[in-house]
Amino acid sequence: MREHGGGLRAASRRYGIALEGWIDLSTGIAPWPYPLPAIPPEVWQRLPENDDGLLEIAQGYYGAAQLMPLNGSQAAILALPRVFAPRTVAVLAPSYSEYAPAWRAVGHSVCESPAGEILHSAADVIMLANPNNPDGTRFAREALLAAAERLRVGRRWLIVDEAFADADDENSLVRLAGTGEAPNLIVLRSLGKFFGLAGARVGFCAARPAMFTRLERQLGPWPLGNPARFVAKVGLGDTAWQAAQKRKLQAASARLAQRLAEYGLAPCGGTALFQYVRHADAAALHEFLARRGILVRCFAEPSALRFGLPENEGAWIRLENALGDVTGRYGNPANSSA
Repeated sequence: MREHGGGLRAASRRYGIALEGWIDLSTGIAPWPYPLPAIPPEVWQRLPENDDGLLEIAQGYYGAAQLMPLNGSQAAILALPRVFAPRTVAVLAPSYSEYAPAWRAVGHSVCESPAGEILHSAADVIMLANPNNPDGTRFAREALLAAAERLRVGRRWLIVDEAFADADDENSLVRLAGTGEAPNLIVLRSLGKFFGLAGARVGFCAARPAMFTRLERQLGPWPLGNPARFVAKVGLGDTAWQAAQKRKLQAASARLAQRLAEYGLAPCGGTALFQYVRHADAAALHEFLARRGILVRCFAEPSALRFGLPENEGAWIRLENALGDVTGRYGNPANSSA
């Protein structure tokens, strides 16, 4: 299994710090999850039913008429390569580590392309995240639509993972995916990040209906369990909470960017859910923070750290104290940026 954020139990064993002693900033998941009501017993007893209202609520939230519920967007990331005959695929790099292996595993030829080049790729399929994980790179809506139109001429495809777009949605294309304006566009969405419900494993694919038929053959019946469908209906329908969550995340992310800069770790990218810091000694800084019970995400290529959002004031204080220790030990880390 490829490395992802989280892994608190492994960190607890490695550093000898109890689980409750950690501040986990490694995942990019909102630290304030949607406050779910109790799940009725009958939700657990029955098989999922497609006419339970989830699709209509999701269509309202995303503004998209053509959606397919999934067991998290990860299900689509693994299944989509299997619905195409072997092709050339351009995948954004650096980005989410599951994209390229999923395409390679079933015989596609994969080229990993930087942000400045990928939309001009001659590949049959272009796959990217917008905003990108882990560096927060954003692709303008107009540029994405122009790329989709160019690919459409050759009966090629653009796939956009919008897992981090709920609070940064000005460039979202979910409403157009699979429509007459962009029939070769596929957009993935997830409840894990913005709603803080990663454990529910709820996602959606927006595309033309023929693509759903292909995906259904890969995923089989009941791709999303009844409790997860219940959770999704409640959260996607709560517009007041969504507006408050968006403001809260954006304010916390701005605060995090400011604090990191004050301690010599000015971010070079980020979203409402995380900040991204390039640094030549990222691995050493990751270790330094981990020994203080603060888990962040470390990347080797390029050398960088991703900081998620602290949950409360106590976590903010601990983070700032640790950042102060970093400055005291390493001087001004900004002078060592990669």
